[in-house]
Amino acid sequence: MPRKGPVPPREIPPDSKYGSVLVHKLINRVMKDGKKSVAEYIVYTALEEAAKELGLTPVEVLEKAVENVKPEWEVRTRRVGGATYQVPVEVPERRQISLALRWIVEAARERFIGDGKKNKMEYKLKQELIDAINGKGGAIKRKEETHRMAEANKVFSHFRW
Repeated sequence: MPRKGPVPPREIPPDSKYGSVLVHKLINRVMKDGKKSVAEYIVYTALEEAAKELGLTPVEVLEKAVENVKPEWEVRTRRVGGATYQVPVEVPERRQISLALRWIVEAARERFIGDGKKNKMEYKLKQELIDAINGKGGAIKRKEETHRMAEANKVFSHFRW
């Protein structure tokens, strides 16, 4: 039976420490194998260290980092008459946040900084958040790459659906 109207987005509770939905989403993105307390420790430590270094509140650090990483455009594959085109489309707000958090966490995981303390996830996440705020780092590169692809395929924008 067809659906009657749009499905409302699910309610995401805020995290316990800062009361921020964005922090809660980051914790869930960092979490592996259901180890939420480990993910919380990593995220809270990274946010507090970054906040201390930048002179901001922990939530401001995350909001600014996400704001700088959010993509405005991406390409979607579209088949027209047997040919496949990469069509640039605007990214909805919820997907922008989701992609930004995913790219920040992936870039932090890929980092390798020497050995010992500097290779722990909380340190790598802190560095990635600081880099995102300063307009550099793996997550920013990913955003720029996505925008470049959208720009290069602008000629196919008339295929939007």
